[in-house]
Amino acid sequence: MKKFFIILFGMIAVSQTSTAQSVYAELGGPGLASLNFDTRFSKTNGGFGGRVGVGGFSIDGSGIVFVPVGLNYLISKDNRNFFEVGAGVTPVFGSGDLADGDNFSSTFGHVLLGYRMQPADGGFTFRAFISPVFGSGYFIPYYGGVSFGYKFGKSKEK
Repeated sequence: MKKFFIILFGMIAVSQTSTAQSVYAELGGPGLASLNFDTRFSKTNGGFGGRVGVGGFSIDGSGIVFVPVGLNYLISKDNRNFFEVGAGVTPVFGSGDLADGDNFSSTFGHVLLGYRMQPADGGFTFRAFISPVFGSGYFIPYYGGVSFGYKFGKSKEK
């Protein structure tokens, strides 16, 4: 958990020098059903960036929380439609009956390949992607998701 907060504060610090930031709701992907913050590490729409989110679910007092953290790279020719590639780790925290009556924590890795529509001057964003997940003893290659959100700020064109 300490590593998560170090990464989170690092991303917030980097985001203060960036103008391309977005928030989005994601269905599927490494957060299952999550809210996410994404930022570019430069003042452009493309290039390197990072994301952090929180998602999960609760049933009858039991719950699971997913915290996807990752790095990504956006490639575009028109500064609106992007190919996105990324990777990261997702800590998972569970409690109640879903965890056999005890609390538990685990992590899994993920990669991401997909499409992102993100206007240069801010506005509605959309993502569709495949995101294979892997962990100790398993690999799920055909997992993916979609997200809808909003990009803030203007970016310099590459």
